Amino acid sequence: MSTPTTAKVEPWNRTITPRTLLAVSLVCFLAWVFSVYDYTLFGTLLPVIADDFGWSSAFAAGVNTWVTVGVFLVSLVVGTLLDRFGRKRALIITVIGAAISSGLTGLAAGAVSLVVIRAFSGFGASEEVVNAVYLNEVYAKAKRRGFMYSFVQSGWPVGALVAAGLTAVILPHLGWRWTFVVAMVPAVLVAIAATRLPESPAYAALKEVRRLRAAGEDDAASRIARAHGLSDTDHHASRVRDVFTPELRRHTICLALAWLFNWMAIQVFSVLGTSVLTEAKGFSFDNSLIVLVLANAVGFCGYIFHGWVGDRIGRRTTIIAGWSVGAVVTAAMLLGPDSSAWVMVTYSLSLFFLTGPYAALLFYMGESFPAQVRGMGTNVAHVMGPVGGIAGSALLTVLLSAGTGMRTAALVTGSVFMLLSGIVMLGARDTGNRTVEVEQEAAA
Repeated sequence: MSTPTTAKVEPWNRTITPRTLLAVSLVCFLAWVFSVYDYTLFGTLLPVIADDFGWSSAFAAGVNTWVTVGVFLVSLVVGTLLDRFGRKRALIITVIGAAISSGLTGLAAGAVSLVVIRAFSGFGASEEVVNAVYLNEVYAKAKRRGFMYSFVQSGWPVGALVAAGLTAVILPHLGWRWTFVVAMVPAVLVAIAATRLPESPAYAALKEVRRLRAAGEDDAASRIARAHGLSDTDHHASRVRDVFTPELRRHTICLALAWLFNWMAIQVFSVLGTSVLTEAKGFSFDNSLIVLVLANAVGFCGYIFHGWVGDRIGRRTTIIAGWSVGAVVTAAMLLGPDSSAWVMVTYSLSLFFLTGPYAALLFYMGESFPAQVRGMGTNVAHVMGPVGGIAGSALLTVLLSAGTGMRTAALVTGSVFMLLSGIVMLGARDTGNRTVEVEQEAAA
């Protein structure tokens, strides 16, 4: 007599257990930490790299601009990776890209090779897009999902903190090259851990719907599509034009502009934070690293705070308020006294309100686009971040080359555009913190 076998559970009907939630959250958090470590490390060490190669401040800013161009070009492919190859595979690829960027930076021989190598950090910079889409689907039935996501997204200040901390330890003994090489090892380990994670049920369902429709099994495909809140008609692989339909056009454009403007501020106050502190506020490089470490510790609290508030008053409202307040604080930091106490407090609050709202923003983007274009929509907006980095770095370079002081250049490039990023968010969709799938179920 044969032993009965347990029926295999389809991936799209997989139960997401608390253990699975914890495993996925932890791997995504670590993936983001080490991606940020690699990405922000370049900005942190740019003054040291420039000194080693004999570059002027203006030339170094120009190199950073071309690096950001490379980051933008690489980032363009992430939306396609998400919607065509899956959330899990995209996670693995982006983490490996960050590892390659870190390891090869230590071999850079000059400006050209550095630009080419650092372009791969575009994978690391886009890892948060993968997290936003993947976790939005894994957290679909979880309570306080925005608050949960804020801990994962807080990998930005943690990664920046690790980068600044390890730089202080490694740089005096091994130099800037080995500081990058050290970042490669944990990134590879995270990529290996990601291979053990499950695919999200929503993407598994989307993949099965496409397979069934290609096989002519439309009724079965429709049943699965309806069960998972997917479109019953649009089953092709996502395209850029799909996020510029009349229903999504204004939302996509406003999100893209918000990323563009805010990343101009990110470029000034986060990526080039050491340059601003040394040139605008008169701090030594060592003291600026200390301020950077403390400020990113406060920035971590900003992520948790904005994730918690976003679950209660709405993520879009939280983003608008956070960036508006942040614009005022960054201006106060630049225009206020150069005392250590003032700069430390205001710079810390600057990162609290500059980076903290991203805990709400990334999750908001995931829930604001339909599942079949969730990766593409999120990435189309996200890739405007590197464009903002390019614009911010270029504008900063132009102002500095024209003889404008760093204080004024940072105020124009950072604080003003940070305020504009909050204003354009007024035109984005108000999801009411509900996923598109939940909205469809409520309307049914």
